[in-house]
Amino acid sequence: MKRRHCIVHHDIHVSPTALELGWKVTRHGRVVSRHRTQRNAIRAGRRLARRVRVELITHGVDGRFRSKDTYGHESEVRDTEH
Repeated sequence: MKRRHCIVHHDIHVSPTALELGWKVTRHGRVVSRHRTQRNAIRAGRRLARRVRVELITHGVDGRFRSKDTYGHESEVRDTEH
């Protein structure tokens, strides 16, 4: 019986920090970086998502999903959700 290597790619999340004091970029449930503005957090998250070829999920101030961009192998067509 052949064993298959299953590579799990976890998405990158940009979300507000506790008490809305800033923004954080997380992967695998761990904080990768912290930023003062959402714009800077999205830039950092986008760079990381492109490098590891996963989805970038952006949360709003209320914590709900705001947008999702795919940088992985799913499709050759660029994701234009927003």
